[in-house]
Amino acid sequence: MKTALIILAAGKGTRMQSDLPKVLHKVAFAPLLEHAMASGAALSPQHTIVVAGHGADQVRAAAQDFDADAEVVVQEEQLGTAHAVAQARATLVGFDGMALVLYGDTPFVRTETLEKMQAALSAHDVVVLGFEAADPARYGRLMMQGETLEKIVEFKDASEEERAITLCNSGVIACRAALLFELIEAVDNQNAGQEYYLTDIIGIARARGLSATAVTCPEEETLGVNSRSDLAAADAAFQIRARAALMEDGVTLMAPETVYLARDTVIGRDSTIEPNVVFGPGVTVESGATIRAFSHLEGCHVARGGIVGPYARLRPGAELAEDVKIGNFVEVKNAQIAEGAKVNHLSYIGDATIGAKANVGAGTITCNYDGVMKHHTHIGARAFIGSNTMLVAPVHVGDGAMTGSGSVITSDVEADALALSRAPQVEKPGMAKKLFEILTAKKARMQRGS
Repeated sequence: MKTALIILAAGKGTRMQSDLPKVLHKVAFAPLLEHAMASGAALSPQHTIVVAGHGADQVRAAAQDFDADAEVVVQEEQLGTAHAVAQARATLVGFDGMALVLYGDTPFVRTETLEKMQAALSAHDVVVLGFEAADPARYGRLMMQGETLEKIVEFKDASEEERAITLCNSGVIACRAALLFELIEAVDNQNAGQEYYLTDIIGIARARGLSATAVTCPEEETLGVNSRSDLAAADAAFQIRARAALMEDGVTLMAPETVYLARDTVIGRDSTIEPNVVFGPGVTVESGATIRAFSHLEGCHVARGGIVGPYARLRPGAELAEDVKIGNFVEVKNAQIAEGAKVNHLSYIGDATIGAKANVGAGTITCNYDGVMKHHTHIGARAFIGSNTMLVAPVHVGDGAMTGSGSVITSDVEADALALSRAPQVEKPGMAKKLFEILTAKKARMQRGS
């Protein structure tokens, strides 16, 4: 069935106490809106329409950053959910498939759940996503007769008997697009909130002899975010789910509760993740790699057999080939490191290419920035870079070349050559003793004077 996603993202989110639109607050380094869009994207929708309001330009940018084809419409006044969905009507003129209404602040509805709704729509005119609530609180209640959904009653309009029902409305609705907008036309705002409720289309549909039903999901999928504490709870829920999925897929997490994952983190089977590792956006770790404790990775790729850390930082553009070793207190940025190369200690490698089986000694720095421009460093295959070498880019060290420890390399080094750049060592016998005596006497005079 053809599908159009309508994602409601117009709310200001007053309880967030923020200038940022609510749907742009992040869980696992990604805006709430991106999570919602990703759930629906697996259905391969023909249209993705985001209904924005507060901060519409920011919402548009975020939506189109995830999906360049996403269409953004603006709800100038927030008059209720039915009014919000109606803003998408002009975009879907002539569309004969399913319209699926999602919420930008409800990020965790699974794709499998949406597929169940899609399947149910083949036998019903309207399908609603419901859940059994541990604490129904102020959720709308689903009034069921067998498999038939008769109506949805908002909490503010519900009787005590209706409030005792625990089957609650998530807000997610599936309906053929033309019928959806036809039903919305009949919605009024004669209710306690004086809003145009999308939920009213169920009663209208039933009054017209149309069928409606509810598909259910675990309550955790319907978690909405309205405050900073909700945001923290959502992040915690995401991490628990994502860690469990990795372990199910064959990844070892030595202390799962200490590993922080991004929405798009990919880790291959038989990899090992030690405690206190943070994965920022855009990280892929292939099978059999080891990420050691207290490392931070973002925008990078680690191939099979790689070892990273402890206390390493991989920044965007770091590309590690198979069996590369990045050791403690090493930072890599925008650099390609070939198979079997090692950067084991206390080094910064930025804007560089390192050849296969090269060895970069402790304290090496690629001096890539001149205050205005960034420059590239090339280290050839099997090269040996001595400890505390400064490579002043742009510079090229050939295959099999070596630099002496403590060297400042400002010119290219040809293949198999040894490059040394040191001031000669000068030794003055007895001078250290004399200097200490002078300094000690000076200190004593200063103390007497104070």
